[in-house]
Amino acid sequence: MSVLDRVTRPRDLRGLVTDELIELAAEIREFLVTNVARTGGHLGPNLGVVELTIAIHRVFDSPRDRIVFDTGHQSYVHKILTGRHDFSRLRQRGGISGYPARGESVHDVVENSHASSALSWADGIARANLLRGRTDRHVVVVVGDGALTGGMAWEALNNIAEGPDRNLVIVVNDNGRSYAPTTGGIAHHLDALRTTHGYEKALDWGKRTLLQGGLPGRMTYEALHGLKKGVKDVIAPQGLFEDLGIKYIGPVDGHDVTAMEFALTRAKAYPEPVIVHAITEKGRGYQPALDDIADRFHAVGVIHPETGLPVVPARFGWTSVFSDEVLKLARQREDLVAITAAMLQPVGLGPMSEEFPARVIDVGIAEQHAVASAAGLAFAGMHPVVALYATFLNRGYDQVLMDVALHNQSVTFVLDRAGITGDDGASHNGMWDMAVLRTVPNLRLAAPRDEATLRAELREAVGMEGPTAVRYPKGSLPDPLRAIGHREGLDVLARHDGERRVLVVGVGAMAATAVDVAQALDAQGIGSLVVDPRWVLPVSPELVRLAGEFELVAHLEDGLVTGGVGSALRDALADAGSRVPVQVHGIPQAFHHHARRDELIEEFHLRPTDVAMRIAGALLQGDAVDEDAARLLGG
Repeated sequence: MSVLDRVTRPRDLRGLVTDELIELAAEIREFLVTNVARTGGHLGPNLGVVELTIAIHRVFDSPRDRIVFDTGHQSYVHKILTGRHDFSRLRQRGGISGYPARGESVHDVVENSHASSALSWADGIARANLLRGRTDRHVVVVVGDGALTGGMAWEALNNIAEGPDRNLVIVVNDNGRSYAPTTGGIAHHLDALRTTHGYEKALDWGKRTLLQGGLPGRMTYEALHGLKKGVKDVIAPQGLFEDLGIKYIGPVDGHDVTAMEFALTRAKAYPEPVIVHAITEKGRGYQPALDDIADRFHAVGVIHPETGLPVVPARFGWTSVFSDEVLKLARQREDLVAITAAMLQPVGLGPMSEEFPARVIDVGIAEQHAVASAAGLAFAGMHPVVALYATFLNRGYDQVLMDVALHNQSVTFVLDRAGITGDDGASHNGMWDMAVLRTVPNLRLAAPRDEATLRAELREAVGMEGPTAVRYPKGSLPDPLRAIGHREGLDVLARHDGERRVLVVGVGAMAATAVDVAQALDAQGIGSLVVDPRWVLPVSPELVRLAGEFELVAHLEDGLVTGGVGSALRDALADAGSRVPVQVHGIPQAFHHHARRDELIEEFHLRPTDVAMRIAGALLQGDAVDEDAARLLGG
């Protein structure tokens, strides 16, 4: 029996000796590479926290002691050590989540996949423990150096330092990377902490050389002490954190279980908040990940475990089109600048950064700052393109509203992974953006349906005055979907004659579905016109006028069915005095579990036959007609 087979709960770790712990770490890494290669997932971050997580579970008693991860994609080892050894359906329907999940285990606290919030959670839990007299338990929060680039983390640290003494241990997992190398002043400070020991060794060498008479006469022992004091004032490990009032332990080798246990035991014994600074290596033990400079192994699809190469090469996708087009725009416009939040490569800004490094700004995990800074850039005469995952725009909503839109600044937001993303679950589905942005005055939102419309709408966006947004889904591009006609900003995609007349509106990634819906209706003699509004916010006056010519409007979007752009169209028709009913087909307002996109499309009844059946049922009117509609459509 392997060591890993003997560990089904944290307490099983405490009977292991050093050699067994080393073997366990090796087995966990082999387990991770083998299993994540089959399903895809966050490989690099988890390979880097193996010993660190083992040490935490040996020193602390989960779930009595609460362990919180920031971000939660580094929790795979925690899952394994708490008895979740079945990774065969990782991030798939019916399998375990790629993040902590309370529904899976009592050892999980928060599904923390949006960075920089775990310190606030930990602060709240530790304060509650104190207020309720639970002085016999601890809270441990594992936070990466990348997450420390987020302002919310420092809001929490400020309050942790000011608050009452309580049992709180902050483990800084410092690997110098988030998705890519960590940027900013905090990263530079942590770099200095990593090199402090090297500096001390250099001073020791200087002292020995001085005693041997080998240094220049002006380099006295007192000068060495002065140098030590001066440099230490700048880069001392305790400087940044202990000046806040938080005890600091480290740096510690995060791959030495014994050293980590010793540091954590010291921290546990201290009756105040403590920071344990662990130095780790992202991708540890897996050579393809260590050799990778682009951080492709932060999150992977299905790969060959021996080489790290994808089993199915990635197709030319939405992100690549944006990457190519924004670079072309940057070559044509000296005022164009791009901003991202620790997602330089994932959102496609790598090529522009290489050619125009001064005009691409990676602010770290700080979406609020990114948006407000963009407002300032626009005010000063630049045109910022803020490229984010759609799910992360939520974090900068106040700045979109009060800094960009209120001042009508010309900022373009490019929202990658919009709509249903699936595998990463509730927190990563980019389903909120259209409903959220609908509330923002002055903002115009485009939803391209294919490569050509993405290129065109991005160019239109950066040419407009005031705030604009362009959103597109995750993954490979669909086949081109050419318009057969145009009506004042609307693209006509299909037309079918029939006695009953339905206007089918397909937004972005749902445009192809709208065409298929119309074909299904045509087979049963129901006529339709399919349009793509291209710019979905504000609602096109021509779309409102056109809708009045039909018996029914069916609106398809991969955003929220409640409060999204379909609801905006319904409201616009009502304001115009139109009584044409609007069916909105979209994503239900709920937090949806991880599953493939096609599985969620089926669950949400967004397949063409599902939509066509509902349209036919509405036309026939009455509850009993659902069976008739099903029969008509072969359902």
